[in-house]
Amino acid sequence: MANVAVFASGSGSNFENIATSDLNIDIKVLIVDNKDAKAIERAKRLNVPYKIVERTGKTRDQFEQDILEILKQENVEYILLAGFMKILSAKFIEQYDRKIINIHPSLLPSFKGKDGILDAYNYGVKVSGVTVHYVDSGIDTGKIIDQAPVIIEDDDTLETFEDKIHAREYELYIRALKKVLEVNE
Repeated sequence: MANVAVFASGSGSNFENIATSDLNIDIKVLIVDNKDAKAIERAKRLNVPYKIVERTGKTRDQFEQDILEILKQENVEYILLAGFMKILSAKFIEQYDRKIINIHPSLLPSFKGKDGILDAYNYGVKVSGVTVHYVDSGIDTGKIIDQAPVIIEDDDTLETFEDKIHAREYELYIRALKKVLEVNE
């Protein structure tokens, strides 16, 4: 069983999906960088320990050092990003080389960055999707673990398209994590 930390900044729906899945993991801690993140309420309801580590008033190095201390205390082996909206430094990533996993709402390498859903929708592509990948020092450039397509129908609105992306995220993230964690058991 792998000891993991989940990082989130917002609603925490992917965090809850992970926490309620049949993955063979022990979520040691949820780390949020936003004291108002709805993910905190989900953690409380699911009895998952959480820590709020805000960046305000800290250097990037101090912010990341605070997180690394928590990870060390909890003996975390893998970091699962679930809507974490901070870019981690290369120095941080080196500490967990090929042990930080992210989910992104597009078929990488297309539509990188925080607005993947909106960018794909506005561009007018007919197929977008979801990617699970290892985190490296670039933005959404790490080795791809798995991908799944999402068809954009002519009558899809941005909201219906977002709903389709999120539904695909929930199934793909668990499938990809099983691949990674089963190989490394």
